[in-house]
Amino acid sequence: MEKTCRETTTNIQTIMKIACFKNILIAAAATMVSVGISAQDLIARQAPVDRKLKSVDSLALQKQIRAEQALYPALDLYPNWDNQYVQAYKNAVVPEKYTFDLTEFCMPTEHTRITDVFGYRPRRRRAHYGLDIKVYVGDTIRAAFSGKVRIVKNQGRRGYGKYIVIRHDNGLETVYGHLSKQLVDVNQRVKAGEPIALGGNTGRSTGSHLHFETRFLGIPLNPALMFDFEKQDIVADTYTYQKQGTASKAGSGKGIFYKVKRGDTLSKIAARQGVSVSTLCKLNRITRRTILRPGQVLRCS
Repeated sequence: MEKTCRETTTNIQTIMKIACFKNILIAAAATMVSVGISAQDLIARQAPVDRKLKSVDSLALQKQIRAEQALYPALDLYPNWDNQYVQAYKNAVVPEKYTFDLTEFCMPTEHTRITDVFGYRPRRRRAHYGLDIKVYVGDTIRAAFSGKVRIVKNQGRRGYGKYIVIRHDNGLETVYGHLSKQLVDVNQRVKAGEPIALGGNTGRSTGSHLHFETRFLGIPLNPALMFDFEKQDIVADTYTYQKQGTASKAGSGKGIFYKVKRGDTLSKIAARQGVSVSTLCKLNRITRRTILRPGQVLRCS
């Protein structure tokens, strides 16, 4: 504590000395003609003072930016911090294109079985905004990335049941639904891989599972384009969102990915993507006899 106080006092004294020196130089400039001092001399003396001030200002600014980012992750993207609603950004300005860094990731669960995929559900006549992963009551659920907990709520027998929303430093938000117990509090900072909840069967659920969503400014994105639950890995190091239904790309120069739909075959996908079946097999380490699953993500180039 004493050391911190001494350092703060020293910094203040340094700034005051520099400010005083600047005032002296300004006063000197007013009389330089009478005393025969050249403008070049004053500029030469002023330069190290400006560098010192710039260094002090830069350090203070960096410290302030880090403090604000710790309080509100992705502050440059999100217009507000809301502890009530998942879709809290109706009037947000959405970038035409934005790339997320996925390298600091952790799979939210060790389980690999996908029981329901992202997209419209014709049978239930409504959209499904995430992936359902089979977990059991009491299984550990972890934060996918580092960030700050925005929502910890319980919808009872409706919707998500017990759920958590986390805003991450990379700009994504993740939603974890149907939990049996939440282990974090609102506004708490969490690290990637930190336990945040236990798996459950709360809310509108027909069996224990984790409902997992990835969102950007409230817009649901398909987690299967970022996470490969079967391989317990990310699909690529980055994911690029493009506005207004434009096809998104996963990876940085690593190729376009295709999500398998019901009824798709390797030959149909190859023809649609303009590649050969053998290329698809080689890129995805599969064979021509591999059974494709709806929601599975294939690399196409």
